[in-house]
Amino acid sequence: MNFVSRSVRKHLLTFLFVGISVIGTASVQAQDLNQYLKPGHPEVYTVAKGDTLWGISGNFLAKPWLWPEIWQINPQIENPHLIYPGDQISLVYVDGQPRLQLSRGNAGRTFKMTPSDTTILQPQIRSTPLESAIPAISLDAIQGFLVQNRVVEPEVLEAAPYVVQGESGRLVLGAGDRVYVRGSLPDSLSFSVVRKGPLYVDPQTQEILGREATYIGLGKTVAQDVDVATLAVTSTREEVQIGDRVLPTEERRVDSTFFPSAPDTEIRGEIISVLSGVTQVGQYDVVVLNRGEREGLQVGNVMAIYKRGGHVRDRIANETIRLPSERAGLLMVFRTFEKLSYGLVLVTERPLSVKDEVRNP
Repeated sequence: MNFVSRSVRKHLLTFLFVGISVIGTASVQAQDLNQYLKPGHPEVYTVAKGDTLWGISGNFLAKPWLWPEIWQINPQIENPHLIYPGDQISLVYVDGQPRLQLSRGNAGRTFKMTPSDTTILQPQIRSTPLESAIPAISLDAIQGFLVQNRVVEPEVLEAAPYVVQGESGRLVLGAGDRVYVRGSLPDSLSFSVVRKGPLYVDPQTQEILGREATYIGLGKTVAQDVDVATLAVTSTREEVQIGDRVLPTEERRVDSTFFPSAPDTEIRGEIISVLSGVTQVGQYDVVVLNRGEREGLQVGNVMAIYKRGGHVRDRIANETIRLPSERAGLLMVFRTFEKLSYGLVLVTERPLSVKDEVRNP
């Protein structure tokens, strides 16, 4: 029996980045969902500033990624999948199954004051709420990776225009400086200055998955002379150096209001890099997975991390065997590319490292 109604499923399909199916948890849909409620869960929870969907879901559910399974859409509320401080989330029962319902608080309501024919101002509906919706996970750890760093095909960086010198012969530059770029840049357009990062290779197939284009700063073209352009650096995260590449500013919609969910398909992969530049993985580290959009990963998908089993010598059979991998943590995917994705480690039960496995939760 499927406990998610057709009308609910139809609404959920319209949500960007939200997976409604929980593959690997087919038994969830065939069992009583009450068993997944967390002991001591609240009956009503009032959303506060600083909350995340992951944290709120964890208040109600022992498995927070099952949030879409018990979410009850309220058609009277515009954008019910956006949750704001002051909203109330209530646990109710529909046909004996637990459901979470939303009551909108003041922060999520939309008002604006517009002049009428008199001097009296009348409240009218407007398209934006009074406050921002709460994110799925804390943005402090991932903000830069949402809009700045990106993964591109290696040949894209090789062919991109590059910095040859700064004004007055300077080699290291920052915001407010001008740099000379070898290549053609359209006038008055904004560009990202990036640096060649790691080359990502699938450890199993040796397929090249892409190269990290590490964000350095932004600039705007002010002149073009034959094949040398002058770029005014408008902002930087690091100092611009000779050899840094220049790419068109990436235009993409950034949405941090996705829901925790399980992947729609069975996915297995591994952690191939930690963006902090180390090999050990800890809570709130950003990691790179060798699986992406082509394998069905979506933003908001939760993956279980398995500590890869070590190799031991079987003295009886006189051979080396590998011990089973053991579950050791959870991560949530927050940005996807065609062949790989970024994830934020949310839970660690033991020390983790590059080459540890990821699977459906």
